[in-house]
Amino acid sequence: MLLDICNFLLFYVCSCAIFYKNKYRTNMTTLTRKQQEVFDFLLLNDARFSHPPTLEELCQALGVKSRGSLHAHIKALIAANLIEEPQRKQRGIRLTDYAKQMLTTNNNEGALPFVGYIAAGRPIEAIENITYMSIPDQLKTEKPCYVLQVKGDSMIEQGIFDGDWVIIEQRSYARNGEIVVALVNKSEATLKFIEQYPHEILLIPANSNMTAMRYKLDEVEIQGVLVGQMRSYIHH
Repeated sequence: MLLDICNFLLFYVCSCAIFYKNKYRTNMTTLTRKQQEVFDFLLLNDARFSHPPTLEELCQALGVKSRGSLHAHIKALIAANLIEEPQRKQRGIRLTDYAKQMLTTNNNEGALPFVGYIAAGRPIEAIENITYMSIPDQLKTEKPCYVLQVKGDSMIEQGIFDGDWVIIEQRSYARNGEIVVALVNKSEATLKFIEQYPHEILLIPANSNMTAMRYKLDEVEIQGVLVGQMRSYIHH
């Protein structure tokens, strides 16, 4: 389950980093300009077609005369997991769920994905169906962010309590003293202060009943840095 959320975060940061430059752009290092144009058209016009368009219909819509060159672009998009591999029983060119997630992300502009729960020393519990939360602009940055819900009391002396939502800016580096989402030994994720030294990394709780955790440099990966926090006072 932790692998699922890590894969999601990897996808999210790759797509959103380009999104802030051009609203619907994917990673230009993997697609040529023509392939990107075909994908953009499919993504932006997904709801326009009453059925998945055939290659001929797509040629006509794009004004492309060479069916062969468009077929080559489609094959590249299939290899990039953006278009489904054609099946005998299905006609038309269909976006993959992975590609449609880009459209969902863009249509939720102003909202952030709530991707799971995080607790001290335990794996992130991923949400199977990603939902979106409206977050005030003051609580997020211009860089890709996501939302986690806190479980446990390891950060209570910093005012971060069980049930709070934390807004995390997705990045792989942090300054000493920042609160990070740290992935330990590729198996456990935790929310802690970080202190980085030449030979070790300390993950420090904000709870006087708990002690700092020491790790070798290659045992910790930074998944993001805390930039905002929200709390509900409604008890269910």
